[in-house]
Amino acid sequence: MNDIPGDLDFPGLTVRRLRPGDDEMICRHREAMFLEAEGDPATLRQMTGHFRPWLQPRLVDGRYYGFVLEDGGEVAGAIGLMSIDWPPHPAHPQLDQRGYVLNVYVEPGYRRRGLASKLMLLGEAEFARRGLGFAVLHATEAGRPVYAGLGWKATAEMAKVVG
Repeated sequence: MNDIPGDLDFPGLTVRRLRPGDDEMICRHREAMFLEAEGDPATLRQMTGHFRPWLQPRLVDGRYYGFVLEDGGEVAGAIGLMSIDWPPHPAHPQLDQRGYVLNVYVEPGYRRRGLASKLMLLGEAEFARRGLGFAVLHATEAGRPVYAGLGWKATAEMAKVVG
């Protein structure tokens, strides 16, 4: 665990970095997260069918990174992170990248223990280690209070499906 940033305590759990082969767990978490946010199961299965081949090479080459919490080999939760190209911006005027948080998920049996918050702090420490001073995420309604409690602010972003 020497290469794990921060000094967070996860009593009874081990922390490890994501690795190739974690794609099935990440896909399962991503689909469950969106299903809990009232996503359409058929659409989510279609999403996962396209997400898995997108994810696999990124796990191999490190473009998608993050951490897993395990309890005796059983996954308790995980967080995905990316460093994304972004032009210098008023929020980071000297940097051409920003951190991106995605797929934060804690298994139902491990919730209400602060694990999502600790995963976020672990992610923030990893971004700092990589020199990323600004990060973004898209929050579900369930996740908003967790992120707000850690100092994350809502932004003025808007979205539209085009075409």
